[in-house]
Amino acid sequence: MAQQEGAKNSGLTEEQGQALLWLARETIGRQLGMEAQEPAGEIAARLLDAELQRKRGTFVTLKKHGELRGCIGSLAAMESIVEGVKRNALHAAFDDSRFRPVEKNELAAIEMEISILTEPVPLAYANAEELLSILQVGRDGVILRKGGRGATFLPQVWEQLPDPEDFLRHLCSKAGLPADAWRSGDLEVSTYRVQYFAEHGATVS
Repeated sequence: MAQQEGAKNSGLTEEQGQALLWLARETIGRQLGMEAQEPAGEIAARLLDAELQRKRGTFVTLKKHGELRGCIGSLAAMESIVEGVKRNALHAAFDDSRFRPVEKNELAAIEMEISILTEPVPLAYANAEELLSILQVGRDGVILRKGGRGATFLPQVWEQLPDPEDFLRHLCSKAGLPADAWRSGDLEVSTYRVQYFAEHGATVS
């Protein structure tokens, strides 16, 4: 399991992250009709930790052979981390409109990634040049909004799109805006940080 902390004092331990990854996989498996697994004592205890009952924004990302297989989450801290992971695991597996629903026979090949978000903070900027200069590559999750359109990229997306202009072009397109809309200087931009935990080499249990 890999852990990446982009938010100081987020409070989550590697053991808590492992418990959340178990929870995401088990939640999807149960929805697929697989035999329910009882959590090991340590995992069960971690899922009851007070820190995991705090309300935080969460995202669950699914990857298969290194390629995105689903990603759904909530930016707002509307529910506990545990409940958010359960709900977003199901949405990522079965409700991401970009992908067909996950099937039982492929779950073992899918790797889970869980992101725990800080509260988004509005970013003040005067023009495109200033926006490029203040974005922290590799650390900032970015939300773009204009009118009724909006989209976000988690900080992990910087790994695929390390150039800030390219990052913003793709994010605008994801929001249904012209790719160069970020140059206008009139988009609402917010940033956040994440702590994320990821499986590697998922195997059949």
